[in-house]
Amino acid sequence: MKPETDYYEVLQISRNADIETIHRVFRIMAARFHPDNPRTGDTETFINLKRAYQVLSDPDQRTQYDSTRLIEDESPLPIFELKDFVYGLKGEVNRRLGVLSLLYNRRRANDDNPGMSVLDLEKRMAFPREHLNFALWYLRAKGYVRQEDNSDCGITAEGIDFIESHSSTDDLVKRLIQAGPTVQSTTGREQQSPANEQADTTELQSARLALAS
Repeated sequence: MKPETDYYEVLQISRNADIETIHRVFRIMAARFHPDNPRTGDTETFINLKRAYQVLSDPDQRTQYDSTRLIEDESPLPIFELKDFVYGLKGEVNRRLGVLSLLYNRRRANDDNPGMSVLDLEKRMAFPREHLNFALWYLRAKGYVRQEDNSDCGITAEGIDFIESHSSTDDLVKRLIQAGPTVQSTTGREQQSPANEQADTTELQSARLALAS
């Protein structure tokens, strides 16, 4: 299990899930992926589920884990260090995808607080709000993002459909949803793998074409 693994994502539960929910979900998921299950058994997934359950079902371990995740959740994602998010039309379109992907992941992970403030987006993307205002206006105009009751930005059903419809065909969308893994250079900054670099030197892919129109 990698240190950056999200145990809540492994169990497919909210970060606010109570202990009864954790027990119930684990029982169901463990039965599905147990190696002895001839139809859906998966040893690696089962081991990951057990590790996630071990941490989240123990109050002390969960508190320590949540504190670590909180720091990580407020730190910039390395993928946004790429120059492809900064300059020209390509950078503008990629920032739109970045906002949508962050809001998509937040919606899935947190039922009670599914939105993100502009400050949250600034922290995760390492861009000032002046660089995000146009992307947010555009996404609202397209109906992919809306303003929640507490003034946070939240993804709409249309935005979810857009992300999911491109997640299997657009390399950047897949990388944004997964938020990694990253390849570190000797200076500690993220670099693209040759395959991704080649992909980004070609014509904009389907999701970026759609958001550019």
